[in-house]
Amino acid sequence: MSASAHAETNARLFARELTARAELFRLCADDLATEASELARRVLEILQGGGTLYFCGNGGSAADSQHLAAEYVVRFARERAALPAVALTTDTSILTAGGNDFGFESVFRRQVEALVRPGDLLILHSTSGNSPNLLEAAEAARAEGVATVALLAKGGGRLRERVDFAVVVPTDETARAQEVHLALQHIVCEVVDQAMAEAPGRQEAP
Repeated sequence: MSASAHAETNARLFARELTARAELFRLCADDLATEASELARRVLEILQGGGTLYFCGNGGSAADSQHLAAEYVVRFARERAALPAVALTTDTSILTAGGNDFGFESVFRRQVEALVRPGDLLILHSTSGNSPNLLEAAEAARAEGVATVALLAKGGGRLRERVDFAVVVPTDETARAQEVHLALQHIVCEVVDQAMAEAPGRQEAP
């Protein structure tokens, strides 16, 4: 196949995939706006009450956990006070010790037991909703009296019934679910920014 034919094939691929993603986002706009708004309300309530956000997930969802914690601690788009948020996916010593000593399914549970308290919020990202370490984390949070929310897909899995509130993206495709999860969470960040900005008239961050 010639270079021009490859380029044309790839262009069709990009057009098809972007169109499919746009259709999923449109579906989410129709079906999930109310749930996403409730997610934002719960996050904001915790922060305004002096609590801390704790994020966890596996793989790409682990990366999203770290990404989102940074948005709160550093900033999203506006100047405001630093907000307390922690990704439970970042301490390699804790993760490897927990995995070695108790099994990988315990790596988030142990941190929840050690760190998370009533008045905080545990935010779980999962596309399957069936990851054992997230199920254990949600159960540990419930035992500690800690509020929980989850961003899910593929029907929500078992995790849907083990959290206080869930937003379930209507797709079975992992990558697309993660793309929507991050987009929704960025909108939550914007809601928080608007509510908690120190000076609404200040310049937005570059």
